[in-house]
Amino acid sequence: MNRQPLRLAILDAERILAQAGVGSPRVDAELLAAHVLGVERGRLPLVPLVDRAVVEAIGRLVARRARREPLQHLIGSAAMGAVDLAVGPGVFVPRPETELLLEWGLKATAGRQAPVVVDLCTGSGALALSYAAARPDATVHAVERDPAALSWARRNADARVAAGDTPIRLIAADVTDPDLLTDLDGRVDLVLCNPPYVPEGTEVPPEVADHDPHDAVFSGADGLDVIRPVVALAARLLAPGGGVAIEHDDSHAEQVPALLAARSVLHDVAEHRDLAGRPRFATAVRA
Repeated sequence: MNRQPLRLAILDAERILAQAGVGSPRVDAELLAAHVLGVERGRLPLVPLVDRAVVEAIGRLVARRARREPLQHLIGSAAMGAVDLAVGPGVFVPRPETELLLEWGLKATAGRQAPVVVDLCTGSGALALSYAAARPDATVHAVERDPAALSWARRNADARVAAGDTPIRLIAADVTDPDLLTDLDGRVDLVLCNPPYVPEGTEVPPEVADHDPHDAVFSGADGLDVIRPVVALAARLLAPGGGVAIEHDDSHAEQVPALLAARSVLHDVAEHRDLAGRPRFATAVRA
């Protein structure tokens, strides 16, 4: 008999991942097992026994995860809101804490009909596509300069259209271009941005250092090389009452709100913390 308890395979995977320094070894072990089995993670208890081939397939993925290959690369997707996004080499992996940015944006535009939304540094299309899925009446523009990331965004955008979502407009451009999106000046209801913001030289986990694109993570000596022009761009794009939300580094709790407050047209500047209590993103509203 070659069938073995799945529970033991998951326990072994958890032990290996914990020894490798993975931050969430149990969760990752269960997600890898669920991926191999093709079931939801919550349904793993309904699969008490598995073939040896399944155990071996889980083991191969666990070995790669133990070498700190990103979990999302191994399972091929990352979640943002209600959307699953294809991700892999060449594109930044969206993080769960960025969902707080999405939630703020949805609340900020809840009373606006057919909102116009701009997602700057869209990467895989995470914020743009998750917003479009939640608000089919929205017109969403997503800007990305990196060709590899843009190809992932196009793949995800095509998949969401096939699933019935409203198409978004993908734009190959640099968010630091002072002439970007001049046709939308004063017409945008929401600007969302999860830019590169880590100061150069900062130590980051192997999953980030070895697999996320460098230019999607780091942004100059203080981490603000992209955020500064993004603030100016948002101030130009926003319609009266429109809002902007920008994710930033833990060390930017004072700098990013100050950059927003320095724009005379922006008011109600606020700093927001993530579920771990760390400074995560700043928001403002156009007067």
